[in-house]
Amino acid sequence: MSGMVTQARPPWRDEMNAERTDGSVQIGALVPLTRPGWVEAGKHLLAGLELAVREVNEAGGIAGRPLELVVRDTAADPQRAAAAVDELAHLGVAALAGEYHSVVARAAAARADALGLPFLCSSAVLDALTDQRTEWVARLAPAQSHGWQIYADFLLGAGHRRIALAAESSVYWASGTRILRDYLAPRGGTVIELDMHALAPRAVCDELVDNRATALVLLVGHPEPAVSIVRSVRRDQRLAEIMIGAPAGQPEFAEWATLLGDDSAAIPFLRYLPERLSPLGARVETALRARLAEAPSFVAFEGYDTVAVLADVLRSHGADRARIAEAWSRVAVEGTRGQIQFARAPGISVWQWARTPIQVADRDPMEPDRFRILHAS
Repeated sequence: MSGMVTQARPPWRDEMNAERTDGSVQIGALVPLTRPGWVEAGKHLLAGLELAVREVNEAGGIAGRPLELVVRDTAADPQRAAAAVDELAHLGVAALAGEYHSVVARAAAARADALGLPFLCSSAVLDALTDQRTEWVARLAPAQSHGWQIYADFLLGAGHRRIALAAESSVYWASGTRILRDYLAPRGGTVIELDMHALAPRAVCDELVDNRATALVLLVGHPEPAVSIVRSVRRDQRLAEIMIGAPAGQPEFAEWATLLGDDSAAIPFLRYLPERLSPLGARVETALRARLAEAPSFVAFEGYDTVAVLADVLRSHGADRARIAEAWSRVAVEGTRGQIQFARAPGISVWQWARTPIQVADRDPMEPDRFRILHAS
């Protein structure tokens, strides 16, 4: 069998096809495929989801039934995502998968919780994915507080004590600012907050000089204003020694190197990969590279692992939504980045993979297409 993918289509077509006769098991997939969503991240996430669906079907599907991915483009819009959850629930999907943007995943998770629809979130890291504890939602990506504290440790270990945060206003960036400030300040770090709604990229340079910052952390959207800020700082001779960081992972994707060229290198970011891939991870990497025609990002592996988990649960517990949600605590699946098991973590409202591998990496200045691992946890 081959993997089947249903792309976004007019609602009236979905109404006509809601009653299926082919016996497939459906998973709804939420993916940012158009602007203002991070399209490259969406492309990689979808590639991982699709590859895993194809492999599940080639291995016999779910108890002989084909697995089908019903894809909806969220375009980084929380309201659009919530509406898609309603639509997919009406279509009868067994579970939801995917989403990259935290604020979008938060809207989707709230709606899934309200509807009693299992949701395995692939990539969003916001700690408060739901306002209250839920049995319906699980997550593969590490909680933001965990990953970003590792990043803060990296900054301190690299000798940075005066750290500027160039931040836009959103729930995600505000959460990141709070995590970094609360972790760095008691450990001797001084955090300077720069409001990017009030400052032009060039004005950031003057603020960095005036505040004697040794590191600038980008908590802003991609490509803009992130690209313009990097260009301005790199071209300011007063800031030749400053380190630029991007914990949200902007440098992971090829578009970053394409837009910035040599300026794309030596900007540490968080990525969720082990130091060395397992045989399964290496095989999947080869298949993803062929599908994407470029090196797969960690987001592509997150997509693959999402379907691997859901397929295992569907084989063991069937397509009943309540039984799927009840199975989160019993998951034990070998993913591309290690064994996946979910647990309850303090302060986290969803079922959480607690052992997600975390790296701080950057692009090598001598070879920007190659990544250097600076720190691993």
